[in-house]
Amino acid sequence: MTAVSSTHLVLIPSYNPGPLVYETVHAARRFWSPVWVVVDGSSDGSAEGLRAMAAQDEGLRVMVLAHNGGKGAAVLHGLEQAAAAGFSHVLTMDSDGQHPPECIPAFMTESSRQPAAMILGVPLFDASAPSLRVQGRRISNGWANLETLWAGIGDSLFGFRVYPIAPLRRVMRDQRWMRRFDFDPEAVVRLCWHGVRPVNLPASVRYYRPEEGGVSHFRYLRDNLLLTWMHTRLFVGFVWRLPVLLARRARSRS
Repeated sequence: MTAVSSTHLVLIPSYNPGPLVYETVHAARRFWSPVWVVVDGSSDGSAEGLRAMAAQDEGLRVMVLAHNGGKGAAVLHGLEQAAAAGFSHVLTMDSDGQHPPECIPAFMTESSRQPAAMILGVPLFDASAPSLRVQGRRISNGWANLETLWAGIGDSLFGFRVYPIAPLRRVMRDQRWMRRFDFDPEAVVRLCWHGVRPVNLPASVRYYRPEEGGVSHFRYLRDNLLLTWMHTRLFVGFVWRLPVLLARRARSRS
């Protein structure tokens, strides 16, 4: 049975995802309503296909951006529209079928129980996961936990999450970054700095091979340079926030 909410929606940023996007959106709709898709300047014809789906489904909304601005930019566009419509939380998931739609209800339920928290997916990898990606994310996770004084971020890169809209909008409006591949890790670090507590839940992840319709926009050198620059500026921000973070930790322990 599809759950219907007036406070929580599923938000799917999408850029040239290939045919798996239709299965992804259809699966998300089986478990939740509403589902919104932000097409981030795609050139693969998926915008037209998704609009056709939305024309037959009142629980699905499709927004099409004229130019590709990056995942974070697409999420921010969705956040602004969701806030204007009166929603308080969004669950973000990728459009390429990697994230588990069957976990949507559990994540939304936990968010309703703890509305001030962000509910973070911790990936359970299967044999389809590239070992380079699995090992490499440990570096980003290590930096994210250092930059938040081990506030409890289970995984900094996994994009299957529920965010409270208001603090995430404030964080994104306050600085120019978080618009591309750097969105997911920078969002959790900055939200921790602003006192939003992470709650971790396990979620399976599947990597599709190209012959299965899988599409990856990850570029090892480009995106790792982007992450390196991101953690450099986050570490600088961490250093001058350190007294505040230490005081917050002392208060929580007392």
